[in-house]
Amino acid sequence: MTRMHHVLFLVLLAGGAAACGPSTSADATKDGKGGVLDVFQPAPAKVTIPSGTRLRVALIDGVSTTKSSPGDEFMASLAEPVTIEGKTVLEKGLKVRGRVTDVQESGRVKGRASLKLVLTEIVRNNQTIEIRTNPFTAVAESTKKRDAAIIGGGAGVGAAIGGITGGGKGAAVGALIGGGAGTGTVLATKGKELHYPPETRLNFTLSSDVEI
Repeated sequence: MTRMHHVLFLVLLAGGAAACGPSTSADATKDGKGGVLDVFQPAPAKVTIPSGTRLRVALIDGVSTTKSSPGDEFMASLAEPVTIEGKTVLEKGLKVRGRVTDVQESGRVKGRASLKLVLTEIVRNNQTIEIRTNPFTAVAESTKKRDAAIIGGGAGVGAAIGGITGGGKGAAVGALIGGGAGTGTVLATKGKELHYPPETRLNFTLSSDVEI
């Protein structure tokens, strides 16, 4: 092989190796139409939802003072989107999880039914985001006027209680209670309980910032 042939052979060999080698970053970004593609997508910037932001939810699971217990969990969904500086950061319909923190049935002698709820998590893209909210607290309507009207003892009062709680047959049962219990007839009465069925809308407020 002549010297010139030897040089030509080396040039061709080098060119073939370059053609088979890894693509350059410039080649990797070409879209075939003369344009350039973004190969490395920057991570989306995180957004902080500040403390005090209102979360309006619609219950999926009902809660009440007669069927719920402290520690019970419930599901709800956002009834309204959450926006920060005009941009939606939490879409309407996102699922949220909550917990019952306190339940008090209406007192037979005194006290009104009360219920405390908090939200604990947002479920988004199959992931959960922990949140903290101020308790949603509800207290039943006072029944003091009704209680005052029936306290006094005697079969007549018992019958009045029976009429309130059942009427007819209830009146007969009430008469027995009143006749034997005297002023204790108020024990046969209960104030209003709290019932929040599915689709009930409740408002919660974040008690700490949430980063998403």
